[in-house]
Amino acid sequence: MEMEISTLPRCSPSFKNTRWFHLAIFSILVLCGQLTATLLGRLYYEKGGKSKYIAALVQSAGFPILLPFLYITSRKNPTTDSNLSMKLSLAALYVIFGTFLALDCLLYAVGLKYLPASTFSLICASQLGINAFFSYFLNSQKLTPYVLNSILLLTTSSVLLVLQSDSTGHSTEGKYVLGFICTLSGAAGYALQTSLAQRAYGKVLKMQTIEEILNVIFYESLVTSCTLLVGLFVSGEWKTLKAEMQEFQLGKKSYVMTLVWTALAWQLFSIGLVALILKVSSLFANVVSTVNVPVIPILAVVVFQDKMTGIKIVAMILAIWGSISYVYQQYLDDIKSKEEYIIPHQENETSTA
Repeated sequence: MEMEISTLPRCSPSFKNTRWFHLAIFSILVLCGQLTATLLGRLYYEKGGKSKYIAALVQSAGFPILLPFLYITSRKNPTTDSNLSMKLSLAALYVIFGTFLALDCLLYAVGLKYLPASTFSLICASQLGINAFFSYFLNSQKLTPYVLNSILLLTTSSVLLVLQSDSTGHSTEGKYVLGFICTLSGAAGYALQTSLAQRAYGKVLKMQTIEEILNVIFYESLVTSCTLLVGLFVSGEWKTLKAEMQEFQLGKKSYVMTLVWTALAWQLFSIGLVALILKVSSLFANVVSTVNVPVIPILAVVVFQDKMTGIKIVAMILAIWGSISYVYQQYLDDIKSKEEYIIPHQENETSTA
C-alpha cells in the first residue's frame, strides 16, 4: 500500500499528473460531503431533531446508493479470485472497523448536538495531529519539523476551545463539556481507525481499485448501520421518531429530506476519504478534511448565527496554520519524489549517449 507521497514508487511525470487529477476528484468529494453533512446535521438539531442514534445512523446509511456502481465495476472487472483466506480476512476487517465506526458516529452525533457547528468543526480538525501521532507508530510516518509543528498548532487550537463556552443558546455548560469530550474522543477514534485501516487493508488489498474501495465502504457502512439500528431500538429512541417528525419546525417533508441529503453527503465523504487512504495515506486524507476548517465556522455564523469570539478566531487561525504546515510538508515530499525519478533517468540518458 502507498504509505505517503514521499514513499511512492518512482513514477513518470505524466503518471503523476493523472494521479493528482484523481486525488483532486476524491478531495472534492471529501470537502463537499463533509461541509454539507456537518451543516445539515446541525440543522437537524436546530429545527427540533433529538435522536442521537438517527443523527449517527445517517452518517453510514447512504451505502445502498453504491449498489449500481458495484454492479458496474464487477461487470467490467470480473474477478476469479477464490482465496478463502483473503475473503475471511476482509469480512473480519469489515466487522471490526464497521463496529468501531458505529461508536465513532455516535460520539460525533452527541458532539454536534451539544456544540455549535463552528466549534464542532474546529475540534474535529485536531484529528490531523492525532492521526500523525498514530501514523508514526503504525505506518512509519516521518515526524518532520513541519508535521510536529502541525500537531502542536492543532492541539493548541483544541485546548483553546476548552476555555471557550458556547453554552448560551445551544446547551448548558455541562452539556457543552460533554459535547467537547465526545467530539474530541470521536476525532481521536477516527484518527486511530484510519491509521489502522491503512495498515490492515494495505496488507489485504494490493491493487486499491475502484471496486475494492467501494466494497470497503459498502460493507463497513452495512455493519455500522446495523449496529446503530440495534442501538436505536435498544435505547427506545425509535418510539419518539413519529412525534419528532411531526414537531420538526420545517415540516415532515423537510425532516425526511434533511436526513436523506445528510446520508448522501456523508456517503460522498466516505468514498473520497477511503480512496485517499488507500491511494496515499490516512494522514493525507485527514489533511484534506481539515481544509474545511475555516469554511464551516464562517458558514455556521451566517446560517445558524453562531458566535465568533476572539478565542474561537485564534483557534481557527491556529488550525489553518497547522493544516498548511502539513500540506507544505507534503509539497516538499512530492518535489523530492520527482527528483528521485528525474536524476537517475538523466544519468541513464547521459551514459547511453
